[in-house]
Amino acid sequence: MVTQLIPSDVLKKADKILFIAHLALGDFTYLQNCFQSFAEAYPHIKIHIWIDEVRRTNRPESWVFLKKYALYDWVAACPFVTKLYNQTYSPPLFQQSIKEAQQEAYPVVVSLSTLRPPMYASLAREISPQGFVVGMKKSASLFAVHKHLAYRKLDAALNPDEASAPGLHISDIYAGWFKRLFGIDTSASSRLPFVQIPERWTDYAKQQLRDWGFVRESGQTEIEPKLVFINPYAKTKKRCWPLERVVELALAIRAQDSWRNTDLVVNVVPEEMSAAKAFFAQQKLERFQLFSAQENFFQLPAILQECDLIISVETAVMHLANAVHVPVIALMRQKNPEWAPVDKANSIVVNAPNRRDWVRAITVDQVIAVLPPNT
Repeated sequence: MVTQLIPSDVLKKADKILFIAHLALGDFTYLQNCFQSFAEAYPHIKIHIWIDEVRRTNRPESWVFLKKYALYDWVAACPFVTKLYNQTYSPPLFQQSIKEAQQEAYPVVVSLSTLRPPMYASLAREISPQGFVVGMKKSASLFAVHKHLAYRKLDAALNPDEASAPGLHISDIYAGWFKRLFGIDTSASSRLPFVQIPERWTDYAKQQLRDWGFVRESGQTEIEPKLVFINPYAKTKKRCWPLERVVELALAIRAQDSWRNTDLVVNVVPEEMSAAKAFFAQQKLERFQLFSAQENFFQLPAILQECDLIISVETAVMHLANAVHVPVIALMRQKNPEWAPVDKANSIVVNAPNRRDWVRAITVDQVIAVLPPNT
């Protein structure tokens, strides 16, 4: 039997805990379940989360997008999260956040950061000089003295490479972390993604569809209108799909007899909206709208919830599709199968042909080949 890394007596005495992580929306889609399980197992401990912005920069022109990161809305709305640190996108704010966290005198700090783990080991100890500090620890050569010195600041460590294995889904990996850290057992069903959308945003989505003219009375046409959401954007070019391919796909979908009465929503990240508008203005694409969750994160899942089908590259949208229980076609590279949508009954994965291929190598014909029947 493997002993949990954070002793039970430490957790019994703790009144709060700080988790440090460089979270993306996809990460939190699955880690949210782990945080909820922790809250249920240790109801006396308040959960604080530090979201570190790995794109931290001194350039003010970048801050307008970094400070509006949609994940902050989602985490702040979680009933089991008491405090959120989300001002880490500039060096001065980063230092200010450290000072704020030091005032909390955290009895336990856990770094879940797998990128640059030595840096985060040092950050965790800087925040809590006297607390019990745990972090990720990857193998390092004997000559990487700075890494070994950083790891010595930890009271306990978890090697994320050893905690993963071929065939494990990311939700299983994260659940394994929390089992090793805290002794928490979770069932497979409790690892499915979920999102609790406030009523304000479900109302917003319904009104938005009415404004777009996408809500029609049942029975008015021979083939009932369907709504398809297409997301071609991801954080890296390797996971994006060309906009030209989106237009081709839209036309191909409507060329199918059972899908010819289809309305389309094309998702655009806020910083690319101007370019996307300019591109689509040159296209002759009817009954479609560009969409971006520019006001609040919950705009996105609220719109997704209203759709009949979601087609997305490998990014948060395909995981949120599972969370709102809408069928999804996920366009993925072969490189990271552990990040495929977890709800296999409602998900179809289309892989790029070769392991080194980017998502852009996926053709429209591949997508149309798995298009479900419109019944």
